[in-house]
Amino acid sequence: MTRDERERFLAGVHVGVLSADEPGRGPLSVPVWYRYDVGGEIVVVTRPEARKAPLLVVGARVSFCVQSEDMPPKYVTIQGRVVAREGADVARDLKPIVRKYLGADVGDAYVDTTRPNGTNELVIRVRPERWYSRDFGKSG
Repeated sequence: MTRDERERFLAGVHVGVLSADEPGRGPLSVPVWYRYDVGGEIVVVTRPEARKAPLLVVGARVSFCVQSEDMPPKYVTIQGRVVAREGADVARDLKPIVRKYLGADVGDAYVDTTRPNGTNELVIRVRPERWYSRDFGKSG
């Protein structure tokens, strides 16, 4: 894929798989909803008690992969570092991610119903450093 193709693909609607080193075990890989704007960072929101949360500290190296289930398949994988970890804001961080997957009306209703008192979740930002991608529908 070209740079533009891989960034547009990553910005699409896919479930991502985030992998982080878990000392004493193999890497932890978990499916996540995420947001990515072309040229930006991968943004994930997680609960502080989630198994992945203590692994996603600033400076931690991670891998992130998205793929298409359609034929011919394609995928984008990045390697990068966590560049920010802070308290998530419902309007700024959580709602844009949920809207990506559920649409504005259903997404907002879901967030408002499941988090009526706000959120204590964390927003994690990952800056892509290395890219690997493949579109099996393209020759070469």
